[in-house]
Amino acid sequence: MKKFFSHLKVIELAGVLAGPSVGVFFSELGAKVMKIENPKTGGDATRNWKCEKENANDKESAYYWSVNTGKEILFLDISNENDLQKFYSLIKDADVLITNFKKGDDVKLKVTYSQLRTLNSQLILATINGFGNESTRTAYDLILQAEAGFMLINGEPDSKPVKMPVALIDLLAGHQLKEAILIALLEREKTKKGCHVSVSLFDSAIASLVNQATNWLIGGHLPEAIGSLHPNIAPYGELFSTKDYHTITFAIGNEKQFKSLCELLEVTELINEEKFSSNQNRLKNREELYELLNIEVEKMDFDVLYKKCLESEVPIGKLRNIKEVFELPEAKAMLKQFGDKTAVNSVAFKFIDHV
Repeated sequence: MKKFFSHLKVIELAGVLAGPSVGVFFSELGAKVMKIENPKTGGDATRNWKCEKENANDKESAYYWSVNTGKEILFLDISNENDLQKFYSLIKDADVLITNFKKGDDVKLKVTYSQLRTLNSQLILATINGFGNESTRTAYDLILQAEAGFMLINGEPDSKPVKMPVALIDLLAGHQLKEAILIALLEREKTKKGCHVSVSLFDSAIASLVNQATNWLIGGHLPEAIGSLHPNIAPYGELFSTKDYHTITFAIGNEKQFKSLCELLEVTELINEEKFSSNQNRLKNREELYELLNIEVEKMDFDVLYKKCLESEVPIGKLRNIKEVFELPEAKAMLKQFGDKTAVNSVAFKFIDHV
């Protein structure tokens, strides 16, 4: 990956996941990223978020390294005047400052945008908060998944509400902030002036409800937990077991794919049956359709079925654990090494042709 941002200096005064995910993005693309941690609190809280199998003697957790590789780490207590002045000196030639303070903390610590822009008029201040600029609520991803409706539409119909197993709202907010910073950098090219951009986790979560939101707002359909099933498409998300006990799923998004699936499973009679003749009809009769398809899937070995689906352009996926995922060559290509440790790149895009 070309180091597109090698001319940028980014200061990260943020902890946990959302803010640091933005910092590591710029680091991977060549920016000098300086992460400032508070020595009084032992630094970023995630340093201590070790899972059960990690070495208790390691200084940092694997979680911490997921979004903090490639950064220069500085310990400064900016509530201390000497350290605050050191921080101010860093700001004078910085391009971007990332923070995730609660309302009022920036005033208390003397790091408001109005104060910082007197030191550097071209500084882009990028802030993340939980529930908007006027809220003082402490925000963790779990709370946002609950408050923004995600947990009540996640899980099986008969299960308790379930959070997603990654801090998805943090990551979504991080992506929103990256976009805001990139726009601010483009604008600065024209105006030669910085600005203050802000993203809340709540707004990011709401923006990401997409079709689940419009199913309610336009269609009057109140989304609920339906497991892996899709509320608008069938078959999509049903889990099937092959003859050799691999679990697979299909994502049948159009009539051509449904026809191809029926042909390779040798149940072509289903194509012309009225109750399966359209996507809406398949939604109404998805349980019966599942039973009919599953009978055929259970007769086939995974490798045979997988190969046939790929050849027929039928979207199929095998349920893989994380170990199996990182045995895939495509996943291995997303890894980065730092010392004796391995992490996943945050940058997933590639420039296929670049002058």
